[in-house]
Amino acid sequence: MSDQGAGPGAGGGAGGVQRAWRAACTFCGAPVEFRSAASPMAVCSFCKSTLVRDGESLRRIGQSAALFDDHSPLALGARGQHQGEAFTLIGRLQRAYKDDAGEEGRWTEWHALFDNGRSGALSEDNGAYVMSFALQPSQALPLRELMQAAIGQSVVIDSRPWVLSSRVQAHTHAAEGELAVKPDFTRECPVLELRNTAGEVLSIEPEAQPVQLDVGRSVQLADLRLSGIPDAKLVAEGKLQAKGIECPHCGTSLTPTLDSAQSIVCTSCKSVIDISKGLGSDLAYYRQDNTLEPLIPLGKVGALKVGGKAESWQVVGYQERCDVPEDAHEEQTFWREYLLYNRMQGFAFLVDAEDGWSLVRTVTGVPAMKGDTLVYQGKTYRKRYTYPAKTTYVLGEFYWPVRKEQRTLNTDFAGQGSNSSLRLNREQTGNEVTWSAGETIEAQAVMSAFQIAKQSMGAFKRDATPMSAESKKWLTQVMWILLFLFIVILLEKCSDDCSDVRSNYGEYSTEYQQCRASQGSGSSSHGGSYGGYNSGGFHK
Repeated sequence: MSDQGAGPGAGGGAGGVQRAWRAACTFCGAPVEFRSAASPMAVCSFCKSTLVRDGESLRRIGQSAALFDDHSPLALGARGQHQGEAFTLIGRLQRAYKDDAGEEGRWTEWHALFDNGRSGALSEDNGAYVMSFALQPSQALPLRELMQAAIGQSVVIDSRPWVLSSRVQAHTHAAEGELAVKPDFTRECPVLELRNTAGEVLSIEPEAQPVQLDVGRSVQLADLRLSGIPDAKLVAEGKLQAKGIECPHCGTSLTPTLDSAQSIVCTSCKSVIDISKGLGSDLAYYRQDNTLEPLIPLGKVGALKVGGKAESWQVVGYQERCDVPEDAHEEQTFWREYLLYNRMQGFAFLVDAEDGWSLVRTVTGVPAMKGDTLVYQGKTYRKRYTYPAKTTYVLGEFYWPVRKEQRTLNTDFAGQGSNSSLRLNREQTGNEVTWSAGETIEAQAVMSAFQIAKQSMGAFKRDATPMSAESKKWLTQVMWILLFLFIVILLEKCSDDCSDVRSNYGEYSTEYQQCRASQGSGSSSHGGSYGGYNSGGFHK
């Protein structure tokens, strides 16, 4: 073993040099280095043995499973800065869990060692990233209350209010490099997530000894000034050369291209394939039947302002969703969601609903709720609708496991007054609540961003938002529309009044069949461009 000064890649701030501790792997003899004096465990880079520091020696306690090949934009040895302090990524954990339907999901936690000796975790969070640090509570934790609390319930921890957003049974699947904590590879344990109005997320592992708490905030990879990460072009070329998978239904060769993809749709038979357990495992899938193609093709890149800054976003996934009325005779509302990806920004959702287009992202914190209104980032929102929803059709790749007719409970909120274009959504799936925030966007702006031909305007046009320029334009034409409608009634028009719906969505689409059925029954529209009750749906 040896004790030596670490080089620039291992840290070393102005206040001193971090010391690196090195010893031989007890299984294969390869050198294993500890850059942090506080790290209790590391994984041998050669034989994957998990090694625990035991005094001045190493003790082997097992072997790590193979890491998921998630094509992450991050890498061991990468350097960055957060709040003025430099750090190095020296290890990572891959955690896995099962949701309420038994489907497996996963996330990755990177061990960030700062030059001042502090350890943090750069973790995945709903398609984004969070930088978190260990929290030492000054008061006893209400663990029993937390384990029994309903998802969405408010609790007080360390004199601060939090909202319970997730509770899952998770286990450590695999590890690499140097770890800040000693994980247990042999058992599942509960992991709780709580969020607050300050934009923070609190993770609690109540069965760890001692209880483990980490608190963090959302970060953008682009703001961390990362260096030493894989070049985007080289990563893309590597993916093209990588061994793909065969669709378990039709045998078509498929190569996932999305970072952290957990589901992929076959380009031939449209089967949805679960790859959350890795590409080398038995692949579960389900069939789906639908002939519709998205208005914006998969792979298309567009320049959109997400969070105030124009970036290039690629369409990597597409899903069709609808509400689930309590009464079988009620009309359904349908909307479409495009999953957008930017390598350094993460994910966003472009939503095509009956009342217009919107652009949203998941958020780390939660709004402050006051009855049917809430406040988020100083803006007031009012509740619009609460409705159950389900996914009916998907294409492309997704960072979460997609299952057939996946169901959620959604609540939509809209900004008030001059902020009427702002949108918020609360979505609950089993034991998890996710909030998303964004704003409406004009159809013309969507077409311009993705360079869609003007001839397609009819397919992109939706009901304009109340405060938009489009609404003012249409108000000037109300009298002409009424006049034409009167003429149509007098002439007892015999042609198909749903021709626009057919041309936009297809002859066999649900919207077209619903429109024809409404004509036959004489039912009336409750709102929305093509009839049917408008439940919003501007969220992922």
